[in-house]
Amino acid sequence: MYKVDLPVDESALRAVERRRAAEAERKSRIFNTRTRVIGVDLRALEKQQEDKRERLEMEKQRDMAHDLLRLSLDEMAMQQNKDEEELRRELAQDMVQFRAIHQRAEDSRDADINYDRQSAPNASISVSDSALGPASMQVFLGEGINENEKKRAQMEMNERNLRAQKEEREKQEREQKNRELLTGRELVEKDLRAVQLNALEEECKRSARIALSHYNQTQAEKRMEREQQERLRREGEELAELRYMVTSDLLTERPEAAKRKTESSVEGPRVLTDRWKGMTPQQIGDIHRTREEQCLEKERLKEMERQRDVAWDYHLTEQARQQEREEKRDKELQRERRTQLDKYNQQLAREQQAHQHYLDKQLYTNRPTVRYFTQFSTSSR
Repeated sequence: MYKVDLPVDESALRAVERRRAAEAERKSRIFNTRTRVIGVDLRALEKQQEDKRERLEMEKQRDMAHDLLRLSLDEMAMQQNKDEEELRRELAQDMVQFRAIHQRAEDSRDADINYDRQSAPNASISVSDSALGPASMQVFLGEGINENEKKRAQMEMNERNLRAQKEEREKQEREQKNRELLTGRELVEKDLRAVQLNALEEECKRSARIALSHYNQTQAEKRMEREQQERLRREGEELAELRYMVTSDLLTERPEAAKRKTESSVEGPRVLTDRWKGMTPQQIGDIHRTREEQCLEKERLKEMERQRDVAWDYHLTEQARQQEREEKRDKELQRERRTQLDKYNQQLAREQQAHQHYLDKQLYTNRPTVRYFTQFSTSSR
């Protein structure tokens, strides 16, 4: 049989390579310590995306604003160029009109050189050309051909230009008169409006002055009334003070004045030496009786204080004894609890030792080697 070199199936190789690349990418993603341990800060990423969107939006708005500003500047520049061209065209037209009116060629000093002589343009030569020499030639070859037609056409053109200029000047004068008339009407209307406003202002000022005068008159009347009331009140107070001084205890010297002042004093009972006439027997007896009552009350309070101290001392003694009994009972309970806890700890220690002995001697007899740990985390599956 013949040996035939068949083409290798590239699809299978590409599929294997694709699976290997996917497996490598999966391993790099799964075994990445930062992604596995720390993780991805989604909030920070979303914040960055939001900031980026805001920045792009601000840049877009700024570009739009710059475009609008550029368009407005271009329009302003185009309008300015248009105005300059219009002004330049008007200046050129005015220059042409000025030259056509005030700088005509036939009005110049050398007009007789370019045209026929102004003194005798149609004068004929009486001497024949054969009798004249070269220096006496009046008409040369090529000159004077259709000169009259040219003059007539130029005069007609000048007349048309002058007529057009006259019409344009009349039109401008009419427009100027119309503008002046409109300006005069506007000025008259403004003057009338100003007169009306001045009249209204004067009327408002007059009303304000009348209202102010009425207000000032009212205030003056109120002030006079207040002054009269204040004067009447001051006179009444002075009369009341004079009546009080005439009928007061200082001038009448009544004996009840000292007693009344002593009883109604805010600072407490005190002796007024300038009005006091001495104590009565009833007041002296009241003082002795009050002193005896105070002595008895003081003795009674002392006895009550002594009895309260004795009862309090007895209560403190009983409370101290009860506290000592409670402390003894707590110490006994703590001693018993400590004994039980020691026994329970010893039992737990023995059980733990037995369990550790079981783990070391019976359960964990073969220790794992390094090869046992290296078999993990070798694939993403």
